[in-house]
Amino acid sequence: MEEQKEKAAFICVKDTLDGAYPSLVLAINAARQGMDTKLFYSFMGMNLVVEGGTDRARFFPAGAMGAIPGMSSLATGMMKKKIDKANIPSLADLQEMAQIEGVDIIACKMTVDMMEIDEEKLVEGVVVWTAEDFLKFAKECKICLFT
Repeated sequence: MEEQKEKAAFICVKDTLDGAYPSLVLAINAARQGMDTKLFYSFMGMNLVVEGGTDRARFFPAGAMGAIPGMSSLATGMMKKKIDKANIPSLADLQEMAQIEGVDIIACKMTVDMMEIDEEKLVEGVVVWTAEDFLKFAKECKICLFT
């Protein structure tokens, strides 16, 4: 009898750099540990699975600094320089890497409908699941994290 793989699920609801990187990095590492891994994008996270969406991800400083006009552009540029200097792949590269490693990229059906997203505009390989579909998988997960 074939042993069933452990399962891992990650939920990403933010389209910011600090919202996107953790879920991708954790999903890739779970897949590399042999886990059946799904990455579920919902609400604003959905922007990351629309073609070109990872290129638009920004960084917003916390607190009053984030409210200053132009600060998010400055902070995004600084963060991207730190990412490059640390030899961390771009979000687009990590997304592709995740799929190569066997991570299933899932788009939330409710969010697709609510935001009127044309499913043909989703990144290649992304599938659409309902919340019920995701929960059927998640309830069997050893790891299920909201990032």
